Parts: sequence; C-alpha cells; structure tokens
Amino acid sequence: MKKKKLLLISSIGGHLTQLLQLEPLFKEYDYHIVTEKSEITEQMKGKHPMSFLVYGARNYPFRYIFKFSYNIIKSVFLFLKHRPDVVISTGAHTSVPMCYIAKLFGKRVIFIESFAKSTSPTISGKLIYPIADLFIVQWETMKQIYPKAVYGGSIY
Repeated sequence: MKKKKLLLISSIGGHLTQLLQLEPLFKEYDYHIVTEKSEITEQMKGKHPMSFLVYGARNYPFRYIFKFSYNIIKSVFLFLKHRPDVVISTGAHTSVPMCYIAKLFGKRVIFIESFAKSTSPTISGKLIYPIADLFIVQWETMKQIYPKAVYGGSIY
C-alpha cells in the first residue's frame, strides 16, 4: 500500500523543534520537511528530506516583503513538486502560504498551535484556523480562543 505524503512546514527555532516532536510518525509516511535555511537546518538535511525557504525576519519590513513574496512562489513550486496529501504546520509566518496553497488544491491542513501560547493566539494560528481541517491546541485554555480546536496536550 502506498504511504500518504506529508509535507511538514515551520519556521526555524521553537516552531521547528515542535514539528520535529512528530518524528516517531515519520516512518509511517512519505514525508518532506520545509523550513527556513540556516546552519542548523542545513546540518539536519542529512537526517531528513528537507527543502528550504529564505529566512525573513519581520523586523526589516521592506526586505521582509520581498523575501515573503519569494517564499510564496517557492512554496507553490515545492507543493507541486511533492504533491502532499496533508500539510502539517506548527507555524509561524513561513507556513501560512503553504497551508493556503494546500487548501486551494483540496488537501488537508493540520495546524498545531505553539506550546508557548497558553492564553493568546499566534498570528499564523489566527490566519490558518479558518482553513484548517484539524487545529490542535496544546493548552485547554486555548479552546476559548479557538472553539473548534482539539486539545491535544503537550507535544513534548
């Protein structure tokens, strides 16, 4: 039987750390990870199939606009190249375009809200919540903000 294709996407740092907590599931799927390029993620490429987007810090708005636009185009390319059945994300801004692209192509979107957020939503969570097929929160208090979310407990 053919394995389902997963595309896992997140920004670097804590979002990627949370995404990698799903590693025990990787062997059950044909998976590919998309994240921002850095020295650390370059080293991880030997362990996991990975593609990279450009790191775009939002504290430089003018440059960020161009980098984010480039990442949208690259996200379309990566989606068409890998043709996933499901896109799973732990945020942040890097993952928003890929989730919308997946939805446009009729694919499932799963979003796991950040463990760091127990009383307020992330920007990426607010943007992806309306289109997510499954929206998981790691704190029960977050169900007040995201009523249709599923409480999944801590990813750690």
